[in-house]
Amino acid sequence: MKESKNMNSSQYTQNRMPILFLGHGSPMNAISINTVTQTLNHLGQTLTRPHSILMISAHWMTKGTWVTHMKNPKTIHDFYGFPPELFAVQYPAPGNPELAEQIQKHVTQPKIEMDDSEWGLDHGAWSVLKHLYPNADIPVVQLSLDMSQANEFHFMLGQKLQALREQGVLIIGSGNIVHNLKHIRWEPDAQPFDWSLEFDKWVKKQSEDRNFNALISEATQTEAGRLSIPTPEHYLPLLYILGAAHPKDELYFDIEGIQNGSISMRSLRFE
Repeated sequence: MKESKNMNSSQYTQNRMPILFLGHGSPMNAISINTVTQTLNHLGQTLTRPHSILMISAHWMTKGTWVTHMKNPKTIHDFYGFPPELFAVQYPAPGNPELAEQIQKHVTQPKIEMDDSEWGLDHGAWSVLKHLYPNADIPVVQLSLDMSQANEFHFMLGQKLQALREQGVLIIGSGNIVHNLKHIRWEPDAQPFDWSLEFDKWVKKQSEDRNFNALISEATQTEAGRLSIPTPEHYLPLLYILGAAHPKDELYFDIEGIQNGSISMRSLRFE
């Protein structure tokens, strides 16, 4: 890790790692073969292999910002009502305590707290990592979401993490741009709600235009936005990825589509 004065360096380097926002959707995607999981597998084979992964998942919500500091993070099955084969999944990737300590040292505002035992890798993390890197042989550190903070906080923290890209760290945000379980449709090939399509397209357009301010401050100003983000946790990981983006990055949408009517699987990559 470079000195903190260089954490926001704008110098462009061809060695900068890509960054990903991935729609993880239902936990069942972890054990399913579909276009989403096949695309994740292809990405894992084609992206520059990272030294470590920093994962920001919708499913670790805390007061304050925490980072996993254990050598061997546990696989957390933070769901219920799913078949036994899903609970049997393990993702035994090693941790990287040294990376956690470097993040704590160089991001002084906010203060990053160390988690040595409470968390691990939740399903927002391992359900996508299982397809990206099925051998579980790349160290993973997970960063929590401070739910007491506004959108701007999460975007700015993403900016402070940008320099990790030049250290061989792959930053991944895992959530869903549209995530409304109250309106979910369980039937196969469920038709998307009009509002879910509207908001998903709006996010795509603002991302293409690099209108990050709108994505930070205007996301819930429309009825479509409020229905798509009834609670913020699945949207917030996107803001970290937008913050960690570099002006010279190209933007790619590796996955598009709506599952179960009200879950956007849109995934984007800056590279």
